[in-house]
Amino acid sequence: MQPRKRQRKNASAMKLVGALVARFRIAAGMTQRQLAEETCTQPETIASVEQGRRALQLPLARRMDDLLDTKGALSTAVENLPEVDLIPAWAEEYMDLEQSALALCFFANQVLPGLLQTERYARAVFDSRVPTFSRDEIDAHVAKRLERQEILRRDVPPTTSFVISEAVVRDRLGGEETYRETLRHLRAYAERPGISLQIMPLARTSHAGLDGPFILLETPDYQRIAYTETQRGSQLISDPDEISILAQKYAMLRTQALNTEETRALLDRLLGEL
Repeated sequence: MQPRKRQRKNASAMKLVGALVARFRIAAGMTQRQLAEETCTQPETIASVEQGRRALQLPLARRMDDLLDTKGALSTAVENLPEVDLIPAWAEEYMDLEQSALALCFFANQVLPGLLQTERYARAVFDSRVPTFSRDEIDAHVAKRLERQEILRRDVPPTTSFVISEAVVRDRLGGEETYRETLRHLRAYAERPGISLQIMPLARTSHAGLDGPFILLETPDYQRIAYTETQRGSQLISDPDEISILAQKYAMLRTQALNTEETRALLDRLLGEL
């Protein structure tokens, strides 16, 4: 029950900050579009913050304080939110489910799944974010990401399957040293019991995952959940029909990807090219 209570607190805090933004904006006689233009952001971002669907980040809060003459009210509110409130409610809910999952299946075609990222790689991911995070925010998110990885180091970890695009594995995100470290990290995890790592090779003539990345999860009470992320947000999916479609996609992806032995051979080859 505790995770659900934390989710409600998280959502309520985001809504409270969003309501403050809307009140200060209206008092200043500005539209959402005008506020977006003046703070160098997007109208959709302002709308999401005001509706409590997106956490207000500290740099934007400070720009709003200056523009709306709030006497620092918004930045003070953001700085005093609990740490979990830096994470959107939908992401916090998924992370709670991930920690107790019996089984996890990941398809990734843009970036390595968080559970497989090294600290250098995770930092490069958050460094690449637009709009940018502050150094403190990056540190907090990297620490949270590394903390999540403890589930793979348990005595009895969840049964976990990864299908990862070869383009992600070959990418130099973070530079050459990060690339070398990441290859070694993946090769080590490819040997771990209970973990299946498969690479989807380039130059395929068919591909079951063209609609983008997703995660399938099985809960301790054997409920199946899916999680997807997009440029505009993310969602948890529990509808049986939608879960069935994604499960079919994942089954096909596993047949199209290199098997685990071929994957280890590819990683060895890439390491040999360093």
